[in-house]
Amino acid sequence: MATTIRAAAKDEGTAPVPSAPRPRPAWRSRLYRLDLKGSPYAFIAPFFICFAAFGLFPLLWTGWLSLHYVDLLKPDVMEWKGFDNYTRLWSNDQFWTALRNTFTIGVISTVPQLLMALGLAHLLNYRLRGRSFFRVAVLAPYATSIAAATLVFVQLFNPDYGMINWFLSMFGIHGTDWYADTWPSQIAISTIVTWRWTGYNALIYLAAMQAVPKDLYEAASLDGANRWQQFTRITIPSIRPTILFTIIVSTIGATQLFGEPMLFGGGVGVSGGSAHQFQTLSLYMYELGWPSRQLGRASAVAWTMLLILLLIGLVQYLFARRNRTKLGG
Repeated sequence: MATTIRAAAKDEGTAPVPSAPRPRPAWRSRLYRLDLKGSPYAFIAPFFICFAAFGLFPLLWTGWLSLHYVDLLKPDVMEWKGFDNYTRLWSNDQFWTALRNTFTIGVISTVPQLLMALGLAHLLNYRLRGRSFFRVAVLAPYATSIAAATLVFVQLFNPDYGMINWFLSMFGIHGTDWYADTWPSQIAISTIVTWRWTGYNALIYLAAMQAVPKDLYEAASLDGANRWQQFTRITIPSIRPTILFTIIVSTIGATQLFGEPMLFGGGVGVSGGSAHQFQTLSLYMYELGWPSRQLGRASAVAWTMLLILLLIGLVQYLFARRNRTKLGG
């Protein structure tokens, strides 16, 4: 009797043996694997769909149009021209004028713009009073619309009553025509571009400067380096990738410059002045495509601009790669 009771008690204290899990149905396993592998592609699919619809397809269609003669009013009627639209650009003086204007305006707007942005970022990186206010203030020109900013500068550069000519007259410089002359008009347009984009690039540089370790500056200060030496020996090398990025973006923006010269020229904005003295490639493309209704030639200009940008990007990439190799990176 006691043996029976002890055996029963022993059986009651024993933990139950867990049963084996039920096998998952085959269709559910396949669905789980499909969800695991396909979900990332489903999440990024909307971007690629939009890019294919609004980026890749227009790019390819523009390339196809550049090989035809197409009238703006009859876009469904296309006449095969091959590379004739491109060869006509090679022998067109207006195209070379627009290309030269694009290059000069790009240089005299990008170089001062990035240098000023670098200096502003260096100043804003210090512990100044009201740093937040100054950081917002330098971004205000970027938030201003192109039309509003250009109209203000049109008044400033007016040859008859503009403030710029009044200021220059104090130094003996009189009668500067900021619209009819080549270099003055390009300098005026470059001033608008520089005013709008300097603060934007300054904040990009500032974000890169704040990521530089403070220990480097402390060590350099202990070694006797002054502010300028710290800036040239520590700050500039540390943010070199950011500087290269802004150069590439600014080059692309300069190549696509459209709004500022068009609004600055007023009634002759599309043609870039009476003698095309400030007509850029974007304005030339617009003039061919809309007023002249030659979509094929305009598409050829668009693809030429793309090839120029790719060439510039390749040169900058090779330069950056050579620089990294020299530094041992």
